[in-house]
Amino acid sequence: MTVTLKDFYADWCGPCKTQDPILEDLEEEWADVEFEKINVDEEQDVANEYQVRSLPTLIIENDDGIVERFVGVTQADDIDDALQQASA
Repeated sequence: MTVTLKDFYADWCGPCKTQDPILEDLEEEWADVEFEKINVDEEQDVANEYQVRSLPTLIIENDDGIVERFVGVTQADDIDDALQQASA
């Protein structure tokens, strides 16, 4: 099963900078998950497709579709739980 974590962010977003190290640590633990950073200023069409209205927004998808959506800074444990669910 393919699992992807989409990280919607902007360079000017303070909370996004807080989210970054959390995601970097998780990316090391979850080698089989694709981590995708999407700059909403550069990829507005993708942000619109996923109906992103606030930053940061994290969307976890697998082959069945969206498993979880987090808005705002999200702690590693919550993301980890969602990745486990998506990988099951």
